[in-house]
Amino acid sequence: MQDYKARSICLFQGLLSADSLSKVKLLKSEHAFVCEGRPSLEAGRTTTAIFLKKGITPIVISDNMPGFLFYKGLVKRVFLACQYEDQGGALCDTGALILAVLAQKHKVPVTLLQAVRRHRFLGDPHMVASFEGKRMAPKGTRGYVPLVEWVPVRYLGK
Repeated sequence: MQDYKARSICLFQGLLSADSLSKVKLLKSEHAFVCEGRPSLEAGRTTTAIFLKKGITPIVISDNMPGFLFYKGLVKRVFLACQYEDQGGALCDTGALILAVLAQKHKVPVTLLQAVRRHRFLGDPHMVASFEGKRMAPKGTRGYVPLVEWVPVRYLGK
């Protein structure tokens, strides 16, 4: 982490649309860190591919890494994939709530970007028991895979 200056990291979370990412402008001093998006990893793959096409070299991180980045004071901005927004909050891809809470605690602005629309709000329970096609949990283990979660407006800085 020595290569990153204080407050130089922009965190991107969720399955963001290419159109919404095209509107994001990063300063030369900012670095794009992309949450991998377990269990499917689709968010990390898609977002990194879009950044590479824009000439930006993203850094993929595990979904639990943002807490450390906030702790070290490195996060400058947070971008969350949003399905729907109203005056009470936003329906975002799973993982957004913890980032919004951390952003509020560390006084980091949160920006909602249009997510790729989901057709289901729950994923296949087997997704969480496997990684890259290899079973990780013992047979008989059940899984719960929410794909979206509600982020109350108080955590969105509005």
